[in-house]
Amino acid sequence: MSKSTKHILLSMMVVITLYSVNAFSTMPINSTVVWWALLGGVLVFFVKEKKQYYNSDNDRNIHFVKLYLYWNIICIVRGFFVAADYWEWKFLIQFGMVLLLPLCIYIATNTYWVQRVLQQWFQYILPAFLGIYFVLMNEAVGHYLVPVSIILLFFPFLTKKWKIITVVCAVVVFAANLGARSNVIKFVIPMLLSLVYYFKVLANTKVLKVTRFLFMVLPFVLLYLGVTNTFNIFKMNEYIEGDYEAEQEQDIGGPADLTADTRTFLYVEVITSALKYDYMWLGRTPARGNESQWFGPGIDRDLGTNKMERPSNEVSILNVFTWTGVVGVVLYFLVFFKASYLALYKSKSRIMKIVGVYVAFRWTYAWVEDFSMFNLNYFFLWVMIAMCLSNDFRAMNDREFKNWVRGIFDKRYRAAILKKQWVKSAS
Repeated sequence: MSKSTKHILLSMMVVITLYSVNAFSTMPINSTVVWWALLGGVLVFFVKEKKQYYNSDNDRNIHFVKLYLYWNIICIVRGFFVAADYWEWKFLIQFGMVLLLPLCIYIATNTYWVQRVLQQWFQYILPAFLGIYFVLMNEAVGHYLVPVSIILLFFPFLTKKWKIITVVCAVVVFAANLGARSNVIKFVIPMLLSLVYYFKVLANTKVLKVTRFLFMVLPFVLLYLGVTNTFNIFKMNEYIEGDYEAEQEQDIGGPADLTADTRTFLYVEVITSALKYDYMWLGRTPARGNESQWFGPGIDRDLGTNKMERPSNEVSILNVFTWTGVVGVVLYFLVFFKASYLALYKSKSRIMKIVGVYVAFRWTYAWVEDFSMFNLNYFFLWVMIAMCLSNDFRAMNDREFKNWVRGIFDKRYRAAILKKQWVKSAS
């Protein structure tokens, strides 16, 4: 990897990291044009680097990702015929780039490229957190430290020093804002899954396969139970006794009820809107959102519009549904299904099987939250999916995987990986 490529790689990670916390900063960069130029440059970088780092042997593994990308592109193009005013064009560009983020899947199948991405982040961007923390709101901590949550999946392979650092980072996220339930969950789950590695009974392939299957089907079961008014998992206060509260940001005010149902009405609004305007199957394109009685008046007041629309929601799958329809949701499901299947059934290492279960969990969690944004969280989700789809990652045994993880922090471990890694010459 040339010095210029390393600099571009570091710049890319700086851009994605800063954009991830920009909305939670007391000194935000408010220039839309600047962000579009920077994020567009990141997408161009993904396409450009494909020639050098993508191994075409993975073609048969990523066909669902390709189909999902093609459908997203079709929906973006449709958006050009749908957008009718300034805000719709702005949303089309903003969320269109989110739908194009899976372009990173090609180069993220390369073990050396992913290792260097993480190495650059931990070497330069993690230490910068100590300086930038003072201009961030509490919730931003979890958004900034997303790569740490990913590394926690490989906790058994970390040195003692990095085990301590990653655990301290997790504690900082919990202490910063326990009311930010999503941040807490995204750190707790990798920690729990990594501990499975130490227990052979839990790490048994059959147990992991059953867990993965449950994660893949659970959203459909819970959706059916919710629609039929049999059981609503979001109404935790109905089956969890006691008061569970956590402090929020000062400008929000008051303690947050950790058992509060903040999702059911979103599903009702999104599905009702799709039925009303007849875009359930093909979606409304990223240029339009869903009609919202709850948020619409405030959005209309802020934007000077009269549509009662919310352009995006906290729940990732609702955005996929609104922008790309049932077709997009099915393709999105197939991406997670294929990736988690290959990791569980076609990999040599136990840790890779655990990664497969994590990807299956992220499919379930997409029905709970997982903001659809061009940020570290969504970027590394696609990196993890790419790892599951990659022949090179799945060909590594646990010993080789340990060397790969250690190579993120110690260059002495990188040489062996680079020698084994297939890297296509740009020439």
